[in-house]
Amino acid sequence: MKAVIVGAGMGGMSAAIALRQLGVHVEVYEQVSENKPVGAAISVWSNGVKCLNHLGLEREAAELGGILDSMSYVDGFTGDTMCRFSMQPLIDEVGQRPYPMARAELQLMLMNAYGYDDIHFGKKMVAVHDGAERATVEFADGTTDSADIVIGADGAKSLTREYVLGGPVQRRYAGYVNFNGLVEVDENIGPATEWTTYVGDSRRVSVMPVAGNRFYFFFDVPMPAGVPFERGTAREVLAEEFADWAPGVQTLIGTLDPTTTNRVEILDLDPFDTWVKGRVAVLGDAAHNTTPDVGQGGCLAMEDAVALQFAFRDHPDDPLAALAAYQSARTERAGDLVLRARKRCDVTHGKDPEKTAAWYDELRGEDGTNIIRGIVGNIVGGPLTS
Repeated sequence: MKAVIVGAGMGGMSAAIALRQLGVHVEVYEQVSENKPVGAAISVWSNGVKCLNHLGLEREAAELGGILDSMSYVDGFTGDTMCRFSMQPLIDEVGQRPYPMARAELQLMLMNAYGYDDIHFGKKMVAVHDGAERATVEFADGTTDSADIVIGADGAKSLTREYVLGGPVQRRYAGYVNFNGLVEVDENIGPATEWTTYVGDSRRVSVMPVAGNRFYFFFDVPMPAGVPFERGTAREVLAEEFADWAPGVQTLIGTLDPTTTNRVEILDLDPFDTWVKGRVAVLGDAAHNTTPDVGQGGCLAMEDAVALQFAFRDHPDDPLAALAAYQSARTERAGDLVLRARKRCDVTHGKDPEKTAAWYDELRGEDGTNIIRGIVGNIVGGPLTS
C-alpha cells in the first residue's frame, strides 16, 4: 500500500506517522521550501495529546507542553478576577493533561518523528486525479506521483477539497482579527501556570503557558474584513484598541515583539459531509476549517490521522472501503465542533451584545463547573476519547 500526503502541517504529518505505523509506504509533499508554521502556538487539548501519545510521542509532547494548572477570566477594564478554577477536574475526567505548545516546535517534533529528510519540500500541487487503480498528483515543477490513495492535508485553501467537492467553496469571515505571538512569562500579566483571559467590550486578551518559560498570547479584535495593516505595527494598533484596559494588558502590549506578532483574519467553512472522492480524501483544515474559539482545530486534524489509521487497520486490502470508513467516522464530529466554535465565537465577540453581556455575568458567578463541562464535551467523541 502506498499513500501520497499533500501538506506537511500537523494533520499531514500525523497522518504520515499513523499510516507508517501500519506499514504503509508514505510520501509527503509540501509546497513551502522549509518549515514555516503559521501562528505562534496551539491549544492541544487532551484529545489531541492522546493522539500524539498514540503516535509514540508521549515524552516529546510532555516536554513541549506548558503546564496548565488553572484557568481564570479577568475583567478587561478593572483587572478584577471574575472567576478562577483548577483544571484538575478536567484532567481527572478525561485522563490526560492538556498541553499548550509552540506551533513551530510541535510541527518540528512531528516532522522529525516521521523523518525530516524524507519530506519533499518545495512541491506545489497543481492538480489531483483519481483512477481505477491509482490516484495521481501533479506538481508545478512538472513532476507527478501516484499511489493507492492521496490524502489532501493542504490546508484551509485546499485544492484537494475543490477536487473532492467538484468546485471551490467560500470561506466565511468570522468577524474578528486575532493578533498572536510568544512572550516571556510575566506574572504581572497572569500566573505562570494559568490560562488567563481578559474579557470586555466583545474582545479577549489571553495568555497561556508553553514550554520554555513563555506565554502564548492572543488579542481578539472585532473589525471588518480587509482593514489595512502594516506588519510591525501591532503594538501601536493594540495600544490604541486596548487603551483603557487593565494594567496586565498594558504590560503585555509593552512586552510583545511587534515584528513577530501575527495578525490573522479569522475565517471558517460551513461543514460538509463529502470528504472522499474515489481514492482521494481530505484531512485537517481542508476538511473542517474552523475558528479557534474552542481550541480544537489542530486536535481535530490529529484525530483525523488516528481515525484514518484505524480505517486502514480494519480494511487493509481495500483502500476504497477504508476511505469510506474514515469519512463515516469523522464528518459528524468535525462538523459539530466547527459549529460549536462558531457559536462560541459569536457569543465571545458580541454578535448579539445582550448574549455577550449575559456571558460576562455568568463568568462572575462561575466556579468552573460549567466551563469544564463544555471543554470536556469538546474533548470527548474522538477516536481515542469516545
